[in-house]
Amino acid sequence: MYFFVLLHAESTEITVIMMRKTLLVILGVVLAATGCRAQEVKNHNLEVAKNLEIFNALYKNLDLMYVDTLDANKVVTTGIDAMLRSLDPYTEYYPEDRQKDLKTMLTGKYAGIGALVRFNQQLKQVVIEEPYEGMPAAEVGLKKGDIILQIDDSLMKDKQVNYVSSRLRGDAGSTFVLKVKRPTTGKVMTFKITRRTIKMPEITWYGMLPQNIGYIALNTFTGEPSKVMRRAFLDLKKQGAERLVLDLRGNGGGSLPECVDILSMWLPKGQRIVETKGKLKRVESEYKTRLEPIDTVMPIAVLVNQETASASEITSGALQDLKRGIIIGTRTYGKGLVQVPNVDLPYNANLKLTTSRYYLPSGRGIEMKVGIKPDVEVKPDTMANVSLYLDRLDSTEVMFNYVVDYIGKHPTIAAAKDFSLSDADYEDFKQRVIKAGFTYDQLSKKQFAELERSAKFEGYYDDARAEFEALKAKLDHHDVARDLDRHRDEIKQLLEQDIVGAYYYQAGQMQVGLRNDKMLNEAVRILTTEGEYARILNGEKTE
Repeated sequence: MYFFVLLHAESTEITVIMMRKTLLVILGVVLAATGCRAQEVKNHNLEVAKNLEIFNALYKNLDLMYVDTLDANKVVTTGIDAMLRSLDPYTEYYPEDRQKDLKTMLTGKYAGIGALVRFNQQLKQVVIEEPYEGMPAAEVGLKKGDIILQIDDSLMKDKQVNYVSSRLRGDAGSTFVLKVKRPTTGKVMTFKITRRTIKMPEITWYGMLPQNIGYIALNTFTGEPSKVMRRAFLDLKKQGAERLVLDLRGNGGGSLPECVDILSMWLPKGQRIVETKGKLKRVESEYKTRLEPIDTVMPIAVLVNQETASASEITSGALQDLKRGIIIGTRTYGKGLVQVPNVDLPYNANLKLTTSRYYLPSGRGIEMKVGIKPDVEVKPDTMANVSLYLDRLDSTEVMFNYVVDYIGKHPTIAAAKDFSLSDADYEDFKQRVIKAGFTYDQLSKKQFAELERSAKFEGYYDDARAEFEALKAKLDHHDVARDLDRHRDEIKQLLEQDIVGAYYYQAGQMQVGLRNDKMLNEAVRILTTEGEYARILNGEKTE
């Protein structure tokens, strides 16, 4: 004890001296760090000034001496776009002449006739592909296949899609005259159309599935989808929904506050959903549910795919983190970046600028290589496996022409959920394809040619010549009828979707597409199997 007190007494001065030395060391470190940071800032600013000066001098020399006269808008915009592409895919420059594009991107709205158009390879003209429900094109009576001949006094023959589309759009309330030719009758028809603000529906379709399962296909988070979602969900509950399938496949996102308000339907008020973090404090935010929930216990299965992005990933990821729903499908896109959409620039230009990253309730971010991993992985439908064949078939216009002719012969069809092409209908289509002389470049033949070249180069082709020749003979046997039979189900479904779309629009197309949907079928199985949903929700392994 004596030793301790003595040591303590003698160490007081030593302690003070040591503290002074420590403070000096700390102060030195702080000053050194501050000096380093100041030097880094100085160096950074110097590099910025230097490179801007180089860019300015470079452009002046180009403008002065380049063999042709430069288009300043084109050259500088190209440079800006290239610079922004080196950062991330979402930071974009909008010069004055692209402000309408920015407005459409932010609101999901534009003024026009409300119809999808396409270039018909056979006719070499732009035709109506799909009028949207409740929009001017549908209201005046335009139909799939109508050939666009003239817009006011301008002839549309030999014009590309962008040219025609830009002239169909215009200011809301403006009127123009559209002349088309209906291929099924050969009749030339004239329509007077008033452009309106066009907005795609937030919900493609919602309704009841068997076994008291409600289904909602949310198309976007742009606009005010939370209001539409609340009405749809309440309607489904009124119809007796005890479980819910939320389809976010192909949903590229939109408004973050709208996403949070949608989640408010199923999560307690005040629940933290997402946090954004960036370089500047003013761009950092925390988002919590601010509305009273509708139902916090109903089982929810969310369908996702590689095109599920941004706000869709926050929605599915938050439900997953908070064990409020299960995710079914494939890994999502992986857009974990947040943009400020309207940074003002000189001369009425704008910049959509990535300012922060977002983090889900568990603290995880969503990067391009990560995305949201589903609780239950379901590979895409077999439709994706024959997409190259179908794309080639579609490019010949045989499918399009068949659908247009079918519509012309059938003023009405069965309800979307009940409509189906007969075996005789499909046989008629198959004969059309054969008579049209349809051919395509087989992927297997291309891969075989590569293998054959590699075998010859590496010197083992001669030893396997017989096998190579036998395989080549089989691949050379190009049997279109056999392929049409082999892909019958996929092609038939596409034809049915196209036909139903002409009568019942996108909602009808979706109902047809859901008939043989692998992801939806798996969701239904899980939701209706005793204990299965709970096991997956709690992270238990299942067969």
